[in-house]
Amino acid sequence: MKKPVKNLKRLKTKEYNYTIILEREEDGGYHAFSPALPGCHTQGDTYDETMENIKDAVKLYIESLKSHGEPIPEEDITIKPLKVAI
Repeated sequence: MKKPVKNLKRLKTKEYNYTIILEREEDGGYHAFSPALPGCHTQGDTYDETMENIKDAVKLYIESLKSHGEPIPEEDITIKPLKVAI
């Protein structure tokens, strides 16, 4: 017999998608940022570390916006390679 679940609260989660730019640093490591989230930057010694750091940075950025009642930016960015001959 199944027991009834009492006071079960479902957490409402929403997924957000943002473009992340990773740049290799001259001294080693990486710098990462999201153009849609001004000021949201991080760095790391390895690619994997930098990806984890930017994921955490984006989560904290969005949580801060929510806690202050500010709107969550929606991304409107197109990234396309451009070849120029000179």
